[in-house]
This record gives sequence, C-alpha cells and structure tokens, in this order.
Amino acid sequence: MNPAFLNEAINQAKISLGQGGIPIGAVITYKGKIIGKGHNQRIQKGSVILHGEMDAFENAGREYAPVFKDCELYTTLSPCHMCTGTILLYGIKKVYIGENQTFKGAEELLASHGVEFEVLNNEECISLMKKFIEEKPNLWNEDIGN
Repeated sequence: MNPAFLNEAINQAKISLGQGGIPIGAVITYKGKIIGKGHNQRIQKGSVILHGEMDAFENAGREYAPVFKDCELYTTLSPCHMCTGTILLYGIKKVYIGENQTFKGAEELLASHGVEFEVLNNEECISLMKKFIEEKPNLWNEDIGN
C-alpha cells in the first residue's frame, strides 16, 4: 500500500466535494505510477454512472487488457456493484479501500472472484463521508440507489 496513492484518491474526493459532488475518489496505478484518477461526478455531469472508480477508469483511457491486470486500485469508499463489476471486467488484482464503515459495497463479490482487497479504515475517508451523508442524505441515497 502506497500512502501517496490513497492521498491522491482523497484529494480527488475533495475535488468532487468542492464542485458540489459526492466526496469519493479513486486512483488506478500501474507499476508504481498513476495511470488514471477520478472522482464521483454524478452531480457535476448529471451522470448515472460516473462514480469515482468509473471516472478513474475513464481517465485511464484505453489500455490493453494485460496492463489493467497488473494494476491496483485505490478508492476512498468500498466499491458498489457497478464499480466492482468494472474491476472484475478489467481484471484488477488488488483494491485498497479507504473505508467501508459508511457503506459496505460488493466486497464479497470481489473476494469471490479472487480480487485481493484491504480495508484501510482511514479516518479522513470516514470523516468525509459521514459529514456528507449527514448534510446531504438525499444525494447520498440517490448515489447508492436508495
């Protein structure tokens, strides 16, 4: 686990929050370098799919399948089923999850497909989400499909 990559995911979450969006960020790394980073942009772009992980994949651009199979993903929040599906589709082998206390995503699905993951319980990630959920419950519920 590289703390600099988690810090960049947190920075992405803060960018989203500063834009009026949901504070979730993600980073995709390949051989120790960031190849894609992004943040939740559902509100900013009126999108139904631009979660933080999806935006990071979008920003990574077209990569050959073997590249993604050697990547790691850092995300500030446990990935939902949609984002987990993309992780599985592209064969990401390792996911670092900033926190899963405010939302436990599809971690069992990751595990059932052999994806290694580590929940970091990062206090800054937890704090960002708790505050956002408290202040904007309707936006949060929309984001998770409730």
